[in-house]
Amino acid sequence: MKNYQEIIRDLRTDRDLTQTDIAKVLGTKQQHYSKYENGENEMPVRAFVVLADFFGVSVDYLLGRPAGGQGYDVLESKINSNTTAGEVISDILSLDPANCDAVVDYIFMQKLKEEHYRQNEKSNSRQADTPPNTTANQ
Repeated sequence: MKNYQEIIRDLRTDRDLTQTDIAKVLGTKQQHYSKYENGENEMPVRAFVVLADFFGVSVDYLLGRPAGGQGYDVLESKINSNTTAGEVISDILSLDPANCDAVVDYIFMQKLKEEHYRQNEKSNSRQADTPPNTTANQ
């Protein structure tokens, strides 16, 4: 599990922000913020709250704590051979709102399609298990 220093660094760099940019958000100097990222100074609670609001995440997320029972590690899970769930989420969050909506709509449609496919598979397997209707005329 990542520590908060790695998490805030990743959030900052994923958005192409500098330490100076984040220092301004926190109302401090770049050198002071750098010490938070490098683990030289402990970050105060107020800074966690401000950064959580700024990045649109929870303080628990910044701390690397489990959320919904899955925790930060789920973001590091691979979706395919070279993409993590966290990278996909970061990419979605970087889109404008209309394109975010389009991605959500696409995911919804894919889920409906998979559910329809699963229901058809169940129906087909039940039909295969049912013997044909035969009547003996003797």
